Amino acid sequence: MEFRPCIDIHNGKVKQIVGGSLKDRGDLAQENFVSKQDAAFYANLYRKAGIKGGHIILLNGADSEYYEATRRQAMEALRAYPGGLQAGGGIHTGNAWEYLEAGASQVIVTSYVFHDGRVDYERLQELAEHVGRERLVLDLSCRKTDGQYRIVTDRWQKPTQEVLTFGLLDRLADFCCEFLVHAVDVEGKSGGIERELVALLGTWGKQPITYAGGVHSYEDLRLIKQLGRDRLHVTVGSALDLFGGKLAWEKVLEICKQ
Repeated sequence: MEFRPCIDIHNGKVKQIVGGSLKDRGDLAQENFVSKQDAAFYANLYRKAGIKGGHIILLNGADSEYYEATRRQAMEALRAYPGGLQAGGGIHTGNAWEYLEAGASQVIVTSYVFHDGRVDYERLQELAEHVGRERLVLDLSCRKTDGQYRIVTDRWQKPTQEVLTFGLLDRLADFCCEFLVHAVDVEGKSGGIERELVALLGTWGKQPITYAGGVHSYEDLRLIKQLGRDRLHVTVGSALDLFGGKLAWEKVLEICKQ
C-alpha cells in the first residue's frame, strides 16, 4: 500500500473540504482547512520525500471566477514536481495535454467520460487514444444509494446511473492505468473509512486503485490494508498534520510501507 498525497485547490487556495458540501453556485464549500502555503510548496515537499502518485484536484468549474487562479496554482505545482503528480478536475481532450506538458504524470477524468449519467465509451476511447492509456486515471468517486455505490460527477454534485461493480471496473480498466475512488459520503469528515467500499475495491484488485475518504486514525490505515487485501493505495486529507489534522504524515508514510 502506498501513501498517495493530495493537493486540493479551491478558489485559488489549497484546502481540505467536506466533499459533499461543494457547490458550484457561489463557489461554496465547507472548509476544514485553508493553507497559507501555495500548491507548489506541497509539491516540493512530496518531491523531496520521494512520494509519487499523488493527485492535484481543481475544485472550481471552468465557468467560475476563481478557475484561473485555481488552474494557475495547479500548473505551478506540476512544474515544481514534474512526473510526480497526477492532475484532475475539468479535464477533457481539449486540455489534457496542457497538464501533461506542464509535468503531470497522468490526468484524472470523471465528468467528461460520465456524460449525461452514463459512461460515454466513444469519449472514453477518444480520450485514451489522445493521451495514451498509461496516462489516464479514471475517478470513480461514489456515494451509497439504495445499498449500491453510485458514481457521482461534476465535483461530486451529480449522481450518475452507473453503479460501481466488478463488471464496470473490468470494462473501464481497458482504457486507463489506474482508478481514484473518493468515498464522498465520508470525504473530509475524518470520521472513519467506508469499509464496505474498501473491501469491494480490494476484492477486485486487478489494477492500481487509490482510495480516499474518512481516514482519521492510524488504525484506519491498517484497516484499509487488511480489508483492501494490501491491494489499495490511500489518500489522507483533513486528518493529516499538513492540513491541520492529528496524523503525522511521516508516520502515515511509514505505516503504508509496512
